[in-house]
Amino acid sequence: MVKVWLGALLALMLSGGVQAEPVDFSLPDAQGKPRSLSEFRGQWVVLNYWATWCPPCLEEIPDLILFHERHHSEDAMVIGINYEALPIEQLRAFVDENQITYPVLLNGEVDPPHPRLSIEALPMTYIVSPEGELVARHAGSITADQLEAFIENKTRTRATAKQPEPQL
Repeated sequence: MVKVWLGALLALMLSGGVQAEPVDFSLPDAQGKPRSLSEFRGQWVVLNYWATWCPPCLEEIPDLILFHERHHSEDAMVIGINYEALPIEQLRAFVDENQITYPVLLNGEVDPPHPRLSIEALPMTYIVSPEGELVARHAGSITADQLEAFIENKTRTRATAKQPEPQL
């Protein structure tokens, strides 16, 4: 089991197509208000593409809620991006019924809001650094534990890299 979990973490960290240039976009939330990714600078952001008809998407929602609840007031948050032609009232009802506490944005079945956020499968998760850089992507289900481990590792690596050289 540990090997499977570590393999999934490694795949998340080494996924291709990740670049260090800031990413931004704007989409309407479940209330119809435009939201921009740049609003969340300063925190890690987990962007999760999903659809109501996608069983693996529905299975990971409790983990995404758990991760968001643990981190949103400190260092990280989840943003769900609904990827289907769904009326906003139906999206709102689904969010309420499933007690989703993280922001949910409506993309529809159109191209992703940014060219580097391709949708290869659902669910599809991207991790954006506090500076807005795309640092990882993961096709398929993801767990709160995988997200915790990845962000903890990246945060530790970044803190080590920022330490000044020891003086002689």
